[in-house]
Amino acid sequence: MWGFVNWAKGLWHSQTPAQADMQAALAAAGLASKANALIKLRIPSIRIRTERTQENTLPIGDSKLGGRPDLPAHTLWPSSSTSGAPLAFIAQVRLEQAHPYDVGQLLPASGLLSFFYDAQGKTFGEQPTDRGNWQVLFYNGDVQQLHRANPPAALPSDALHPACSITFATEWTLPLDPTQETADEEWTPEERSRYEQFLATYPTPADHATLHHRLLGYADTLQDDMRAQCQLMANGVSRINDARAASLLKRQGEWQLLLQIDSDENAQMRWGNNGMLYYWIEGAKLRRREFDNVWLVLQSE
Repeated sequence: MWGFVNWAKGLWHSQTPAQADMQAALAAAGLASKANALIKLRIPSIRIRTERTQENTLPIGDSKLGGRPDLPAHTLWPSSSTSGAPLAFIAQVRLEQAHPYDVGQLLPASGLLSFFYDAQGKTFGEQPTDRGNWQVLFYNGDVQQLHRANPPAALPSDALHPACSITFATEWTLPLDPTQETADEEWTPEERSRYEQFLATYPTPADHATLHHRLLGYADTLQDDMRAQCQLMANGVSRINDARAASLLKRQGEWQLLLQIDSDENAQMRWGNNGMLYYWIEGAKLRRREFDNVWLVLQSE
């Protein structure tokens, strides 16, 4: 995420109220000496909140979690390229609706991004052979040309998730481990402990009890950092001791979070043991609006 972090440093020239609030919170947590460095590392995301709804109340092409996808005419319901089984529809994002909250203007300003995943929920992104068990579609045509697709008969009933409406908000995120983003700062064990406690309660303890769906920003990682995994698996390398790994890992920082979907009871989505789905994309691919090499990871507690 080096390129993204360096870009993010240019997003502000004077302290905003949100920055001031974060700096005050860090100082209160005993991290005043790290506040400036952490604020430079923060990057914006688009927080997604959902509410169960009747799908027939949502216009064609509206943002939603679950339900049935709105697809272009003559476009078939996506299926696994390995098994041929239909994929589960996860979400679609009407980019015009998300755009006002996209501080860095990283996403296309218009169009529809649609996300699909293994209907069996057994793909973790841990092997290069997992490719094909998810899909991201980008449609930038007339919404009036979309139709609400009917699920294939072969789609398991529990993979047709109830529809939820979506609202968006801008949210600034901090890295789980700042030392993975920059080597400029040394952290003592005590500072690391204080930072972990800070993340567990910022912006409020109540917020951490809610769902964390988001576009962009830092991932809410449940296990290890995923960028090395994405870089290796997407390039067909499954082992860290592979001769190709060292060269590939020099570019792991090019991967950034595209979409994170939490386990959500409203949509009857549960990923492993209350885990999350993460769709990752290379920054250059995102800038070129190319979504063919997205890599997916499932992590759970």
